Parts: sequence; C-alpha cells; structure tokens
Amino acid sequence: MEKKPTEESLKVQKSIIDRLNRVEGQIRGIKNMVEKGTYCDDVINQIEASRSALGAIELILMESHFKNCVKEQIQSGNDEAMEDLLKIVKKLMK
Repeated sequence: MEKKPTEESLKVQKSIIDRLNRVEGQIRGIKNMVEKGTYCDDVINQIEASRSALGAIELILMESHFKNCVKEQIQSGNDEAMEDLLKIVKKLMK
C-alpha cells in the first residue's frame, strides 16, 4: 500500500522543485554565457552559484529524509536504516 504524502512532504517537494527550476535556468544561463564568450570570471561565479544552490537543495532533501524516512524506518525496527544513514553521511564527507 502506497503511503499518502503529508502536507510537510508536499511543501518540501515543492520547495525542491522550485529550486531545481531556478538551477536549471542558471545552467541554461551559463551555457549562453559560454556561447557568447562571456568573461571567464563571470562564468565561474555563475557556476559556483549553481553549485551552492544544488548544495542547499541537497541539505533540504537530507533533512527531510532524516526526519521522515529514516525516523520511520528506525521506529519500525529496521536496523539497517542507521547503516544507510551513515553511508550517506560518509559520501558527503568526501
């Protein structure tokens, strides 16, 4: 049986989609800048802004995952949930 999304999870999903749409626009903008021969420093700044925006999205998603998915798995007795969580954290620490 599929679980119905909560109001909070729908808010998180909307926030992530909105942010991804902005990043998508930033990436198209970077492509246009390169095609037009824009000064490299300006392109690099836009790339960094996109990277930062993706990092913010990642944090929002991780927070939601920890508060909801991982919490539910632990409460239901899934002992592997903590190991999965540690794998995620280790990947991010690289």
